[in-house]
Amino acid sequence: MTGPAERRRFRGVVAAFFFSAVALALAPLLMPETYSWISHSISESAAQGVDGAWLARLGLSIFGFAVIWLSGLESDHWGRWGTLSHAVFGVSMLAVALFSHRPFQDSLPFNAVEDTFHSVAATTVGFAFALGVFAVAWRRHQAEGGVVPGLDVAALVASVAVPLGMGLWPDVTGLLQRVMFLIAYIWYMNETLAHPPVPGSRTDDSESGASRGRIGRTL
Repeated sequence: MTGPAERRRFRGVVAAFFFSAVALALAPLLMPETYSWISHSISESAAQGVDGAWLARLGLSIFGFAVIWLSGLESDHWGRWGTLSHAVFGVSMLAVALFSHRPFQDSLPFNAVEDTFHSVAATTVGFAFALGVFAVAWRRHQAEGGVVPGLDVAALVASVAVPLGMGLWPDVTGLLQRVMFLIAYIWYMNETLAHPPVPGSRTDDSESGASRGRIGRTL
């Protein structure tokens, strides 16, 4: 049966996503005047040696923590590969916050090794999100049949198109990355709200025993 503790956990995840998004949205306000949220990335608002970078780092950290938390709550719905991929996303997002990007101000010194770790973590975030969304969408398709939900398709397309766009149009890197983050927030929040704990019901009411057996054989 679903208890108060589990309902609090789901509410905690929702709150974590909200505060993370607010922190990242407000982070540019703490940046020097030379920072542009259109051309500079979110990582650059959390860069090494930059005044006010703590807010973006906090937002990235909370985002990673929230996804790890949600992965544990959604494991029955996401399946093994979906849960693992999104957990890797969360851990990598924490690493993105821990290992900071080089500063966008050329006059500031920076640690090149830390910047390299940041790049590896950021790349892992992108791949983990795409793989995680695909794994969850495929699992749903196998269990329920029919067309893959539009939000899953949008998230998958964005996970490929946005990085390509950032490479082709560096002047709008920040804008494109923020669009990708917005899509990720919407996807994760939708997953959170799609399976809320219901008082007096089992957490797996949405799936019959036969469906769970079929899903277990699929993934």
